[in-house]
Amino acid sequence: MAETPVDQQVLETVVKSVVNNPDAVKIDRKVDEMGVLLSLKVDPQDMAQIIGRQGAMAKALRTILRVVGAKNRARINLKIEEPAGSTRTREAEQAADQITEGLNL
Repeated sequence: MAETPVDQQVLETVVKSVVNNPDAVKIDRKVDEMGVLLSLKVDPQDMAQIIGRQGAMAKALRTILRVVGAKNRARINLKIEEPAGSTRTREAEQAADQITEGLNL
């Protein structure tokens, strides 16, 4: 098996040290003309720790990956996969509906 790329190793190490269920951490790596895309999947109960307050943890992870990418001359993007059954998107849609109702559009 080929050696795991440095960017994927860094992300895996940081994420597994933060979450409660490190065995559920899955990272998919794809390379195309836009750069490297790391897709992160974690246990649904660990999503709050990965996102952080107001997205601070997610932003920090992206900053770390940007530094790793700069060192290796690659553009690295992080996609945090939404777990199945998530209510976050429905809540956002309801909030948007309430705002647009108030505007009488």
